[in-house]
Amino acid sequence: MEWAEIDERSAYSACYTTGTTGRPKGVYYSHRAIYLHAMAEAAALNMGLADTTMLITPMFHAQCWGLPQAATLAGSKIVLPGRYRADDAGLLVEAFSKFHVSVANGAPIIFEPILDYIRKNNITLDLRGARLLSGSSEPPLELMRGLSEETGAEVIHAYGATETSPVVAVNRRKPHLSDTLGESELWELKRKQGLPVTGVDLVLLDENGQPQPHDGASVGEICLRGPWITARYHAMPDSEDRFTSDGYWRSGDVGTIDANGYLKLTDRIKDVIKSGGEWISSIDLENALLGHPAVREAAVVGVPHRRWQERAVGVVVLYEGVTVTEQELRGHLASRFAKWQVPERIFVASHIPRTSVGKIKKMELRERFWDTYMKE
Repeated sequence: MEWAEIDERSAYSACYTTGTTGRPKGVYYSHRAIYLHAMAEAAALNMGLADTTMLITPMFHAQCWGLPQAATLAGSKIVLPGRYRADDAGLLVEAFSKFHVSVANGAPIIFEPILDYIRKNNITLDLRGARLLSGSSEPPLELMRGLSEETGAEVIHAYGATETSPVVAVNRRKPHLSDTLGESELWELKRKQGLPVTGVDLVLLDENGQPQPHDGASVGEICLRGPWITARYHAMPDSEDRFTSDGYWRSGDVGTIDANGYLKLTDRIKDVIKSGGEWISSIDLENALLGHPAVREAAVVGVPHRRWQERAVGVVVLYEGVTVTEQELRGHLASRFAKWQVPERIFVASHIPRTSVGKIKKMELRERFWDTYMKE
């Protein structure tokens, strides 16, 4: 069999965004881009011949647009468990054990039922040395701690998007930080999106396009360029404002970078809550709510307010069989946030609407609670 000579810059595949901020946008990946991305991702996850990689997310999820190629490049065995459903945690736990999985991808909405299943059924699962790549949303600290304590696996927070093939940052610990930071500080560090992988140029730009310092406090829009970062959208000439004049893709995400180079996502530009002239991070509030033992899922959105421009409103889903009052949840947040940052209302819901890839539909939540809140 003779292999065809293919231009490395020709299209390898075409993928589309989920359309949470508008109509879906087409992104073309080149052969060159996906190869370089695979090398960078394999290096960031320390993947090799001895690994067994289980691809949990569906193939339409951005995580499965790069990890299968990285696993193949590294010579890893690949396990395809089939389409994941919320009640399949037992099947995934069995697959982890049966195939000695050492690398897996997923999101908090996938890993949380696995941890819950292990604990409820008193299962011993040895995953020491395994790396669980978590994307879509920030993994709660309690989830990362729990999986580490119960299985020995490390949950690795990663950041990316359809436009970035997808991985641009992976949270691996710099060795010297173990000597300079305490245990609680090291766990807090793991909540961040991590360090840019080799080949990615990442900057924070303010509203005037000026770079922000790496001080862990200065906030800016995350802008990216590199050999696997898209330079344009397919057939969308009106999307030029998503790219800077010097070739950076504007992610629409807002974040900070600390002195050690770790990126922390604080919000989406469209989801940042501005109350009384001050910014409130919905992500920080959501993760704090998830720290309450009664809360299984949490979302925070901003709704219009007559006096303060916007106020934060929380929505939570509780674990089965438990109850908690709104005041208890507000008190839980009050120990970590200023009074004006704490949501005035926190609603208990049966579910939180999500996209096909697990992202919270915040626009739908805002519409759902808009009238309820404004009438009070």
